[in-house]
Amino acid sequence: MAGGGRLTREAFWFLRHGETDWNARGLSQGNVDIPLNSIGIAQAERAAQALLEGQAGREIATIVASPLGRARDTAEAVARALGLPVEIHDALREVSFGVQEGQPMAGWFDDWVEGRFTPEGAESFAQLRDRTVAAINHCLSRPGPVLVVAHGALWRAFRAEAGLPANVRTPNALPMWVTPPAAGGEAWAFDPLAMP
Repeated sequence: MAGGGRLTREAFWFLRHGETDWNARGLSQGNVDIPLNSIGIAQAERAAQALLEGQAGREIATIVASPLGRARDTAEAVARALGLPVEIHDALREVSFGVQEGQPMAGWFDDWVEGRFTPEGAESFAQLRDRTVAAINHCLSRPGPVLVVAHGALWRAFRAEAGLPANVRTPNALPMWVTPPAAGGEAWAFDPLAMP
């Protein structure tokens, strides 16, 4: 545990934003507000349809999103399908990568996740973990089930806090039902929703 408190042990939906041009090029976005590309827009609509049709008794009551456009626009696609508003929570924004924003992720990103390197002007992975715990716990204080729409590095921080390997890429716009550990367990479980 990174010291930011404990995760609220409650099930929720998570959705990473749709694809951007920088995702496609392997560039780190951080807090640069890169919009969804045409693929990302289609992915968001597909995720919205999948959630509309496949919530299987876990109907979303609240949608909370990062303020960055790529996450907000993905959340709004789902919100239109479900007839819900989108709440914005600033602490869900992507990590600041400092001088590495807009740069290829190769050569430094793994060291950042492992805590061996923090780019100039960036948040450390430990700082992101603390912020992620607080952000997810805030979302889970809302009426549930909650859908959290956010970012890849933030989700790596959640994975680290959830007792799972952190440095695993989360696909763009794949809804996941996230459940806390069973009694006596350590690791959370992720159940990706079947996509149309």
